[in-house]
Amino acid sequence: VQVVESGGGLVQPGGSLRLSCEATGFTFGNYGMSWYRQAPGKERELVAGITSTGIVTDYPDSVKGRFAISRHRTKATVYLQMNSLKPEDTAVYYCKLRVLYRDYWGQGTQVSVSS
Repeated sequence: VQVVESGGGLVQPGGSLRLSCEATGFTFGNYGMSWYRQAPGKERELVAGITSTGIVTDYPDSVKGRFAISRHRTKATVYLQMNSLKPEDTAVYYCKLRVLYRDYWGQGTQVSVSS
C-alpha cells in the first residue's frame, strides 16, 4: 500500500492551497482517509477525515469554515482545500489511509504560511 501526498508549498496569509492524497495498492472496500498535521514541537492533530462513502468527520475548531475535505468518486484519492490560511496553519500535513483496521501514512507535505 502506498499513500502519497502532494500540493504543499509556501503561501501568504489569507491565501489558499489544495492538497491531494492518493492511496494505491489495496483492494477497495470500506476505507477511510484523513488529513493530519504536525507543527514543530506540537503533537500531530486530526484536521479532516472522510469515508469511502463520503461521510465527513467534524472539523476541529481551528480549521472549521476554512478547510474542506473531498474525495474522488472512483479513486482512493482525497483532497484538502485550505482557504484563508493563517501562519498557525504552518505544519507538515500527513495523509492517512485506514483499511481493514490498519493505518498507512504518507510521507507528508510541508505547508508554510508566511508573508
